[in-house]
Amino acid sequence: MTGHSDSPPDDGIRSAQTSAAPSFRVAALSSRKPTRFDLCPDRAARAAMAAALGLISLPAFRLKGEIVPQGARDFTLQARLEAEAVQPCSVTLAPVPVTLREEVLRRYVADWQEPEGDEVEMPEDDSAEPLPEVIDLGTVAEEALALALPLYPRAPGAELGEAVFAPPGAEPIREADLKPFASLAALKDKLGGGGTEP
Repeated sequence: MTGHSDSPPDDGIRSAQTSAAPSFRVAALSSRKPTRFDLCPDRAARAAMAAALGLISLPAFRLKGEIVPQGARDFTLQARLEAEAVQPCSVTLAPVPVTLREEVLRRYVADWQEPEGDEVEMPEDDSAEPLPEVIDLGTVAEEALALALPLYPRAPGAELGEAVFAPPGAEPIREADLKPFASLAALKDKLGGGGTEP
């Protein structure tokens, strides 16, 4: 499979082993039974994902699951993410291999209403989002991988002593505030999965 599809097969799992991740037009999804998929990006696609997330490499990646109709107009994407990634150590930049096994859940709500007011509280269910016209598995895969990756990977034996910097009368700035990997941390925060350093 090499591109988009408006009408996935009724009886099979949609597989992708090329650099073009499949996408599904919501209007073409079955309203009665699940639409299954099995995304296994090729080497070029994995290299692009690795570069986008600041990884050294992404030797293996798979996202297998289904898009299930919920009620009259909503859909739920539920999948299993399996990946082998190599991150740079947050202290020494040495390669740090990591094996990931994560469940992925997205709830697409047709009658989505954006929170109102100046102060918006984080919702209890952070898996819900507006129903798009097209569900792009490439975007889902990259965001799910970003959330699953350790934010501060450490190579064996790597230690970081904490130093505190502050002018008189100012709030101290600790080394945790000056960490690298700001792009990954910002993406995790945007997606609601921000973490703290162990």
